[in-house]
Amino acid sequence: MSEQKEITIIPPNSKHDRHVRVEQKQLRVAAYCRVSTRFEQQENSYEAQVKYYTEKIAANSKWSFAGIFADQGKPATSIKERDSFNDMIADCYADKIDMILTKSISRFARNTVDFLRIIRELKERQIRIVFEKENIDTMDSTGELLITILSSQAQEESRNLSENTRWGIVRKFEQGIVQVNHMKFMGYTKDADGKLIIVPGEAEVVRKIFDLYLQGLGLACIAKELQAQGIKTVTGLDKWHPGTIHKMLICEKYIGDAMLQKTYTVDFLTKKKVMNDGIVKRYYIKNNHEPIISREQYAQVQEELKMRKKRGLKYSSKYPLSGLITCGDCESSYIRCIWHNKKDGKIAVWRCKERIKTGSPNCKISCSLKEKLVYDVLVDSLSSLLAADKSTLSSMELQDIARIKKAFMNKQITPKSIEQIRLSNIVASITALNTKQIEIKFHSGMTLVKDLC
Repeated sequence: MSEQKEITIIPPNSKHDRHVRVEQKQLRVAAYCRVSTRFEQQENSYEAQVKYYTEKIAANSKWSFAGIFADQGKPATSIKERDSFNDMIADCYADKIDMILTKSISRFARNTVDFLRIIRELKERQIRIVFEKENIDTMDSTGELLITILSSQAQEESRNLSENTRWGIVRKFEQGIVQVNHMKFMGYTKDADGKLIIVPGEAEVVRKIFDLYLQGLGLACIAKELQAQGIKTVTGLDKWHPGTIHKMLICEKYIGDAMLQKTYTVDFLTKKKVMNDGIVKRYYIKNNHEPIISREQYAQVQEELKMRKKRGLKYSSKYPLSGLITCGDCESSYIRCIWHNKKDGKIAVWRCKERIKTGSPNCKISCSLKEKLVYDVLVDSLSSLLAADKSTLSSMELQDIARIKKAFMNKQITPKSIEQIRLSNIVASITALNTKQIEIKFHSGMTLVKDLC
């Protein structure tokens, strides 16, 4: 071979290599700031960080301003809830940022796994992060080793901080110091000393909910009633949810007590909370503040809740008799069925749910009640109630009775009229004694045994 070997080095074309950033006149620089709480001194720190980085980026002629991303009151152990942080990372992926400035590793992230993943993903895109306190640039060769060590330290610091905070909270529990978010707690607010005090208007709503439940209304019906009266939730919403009503009915704070540590945090990184069903200590503080509901009424509501759950009663406004009829033998609830025969066509009847489900073993009597006959008996019973207790009935109860009688007598039972009938406001329960008799209990205290003709 006579000719000498020649070697030519061809430099990479940055246009086709996503790992090499095109040289720009100015680096697009952003900054990230974060403080974990909203105390006054922390707020000052937050504002100072934003001001510092805004001025720093503007002062460097080689940099162009790419934004200040700041999260206030967000934990460093999780990136999911940090909206500004996630917006910044999204801008990085969209090639809008070349460099990020931040105060320290602990300000950026304390979860080692998340932290290193983000660092590496940005490094692949030639985006550097500069941590000023530790004097680390992620594009330096020694940067990742130092970052791994320091990030682990930051995570351990976060664990210790979480444990110290937890210790302080437990000490307050042991001293009977109650901390309640009164902004989402109807009926109470806090005075200058942080003690719970009653808000009269809201307290009336709480009492109304307890009263309506003991009158026989279900959770959904109570929610509809509050909405119909234009009563707003504690957060100012028009719509009430049955779940909200249930939480209020079981809330011990309405009798002046407080159960502390109902939930606990299982992981300091994810901040995941679960219900405390005996895993850790709970603290019950009796007579902590002024009650809205008497202990007697509260106990009645808890008993009623258990009874409805045991019987499987689904209180609804689908039919006037829904949730009112129970079996005199097995105490199961009655459900509405449709029978078909050649003579009368479709007939609405009410039957024992347990009897339908299992047959005769658990329910010895088979009391199928024709709906029309029950309505006829109710009209007669309401007349008896008026004759005996008219002077003790309120004007609203008298109006309800008149409305119910008119609807049943004129057969005006339509989906639209059902919500206006409100039979459960007057009748506490109907018990099927046998195939020919039912027992009707009224909220006024009167009990009648009536024959089905």
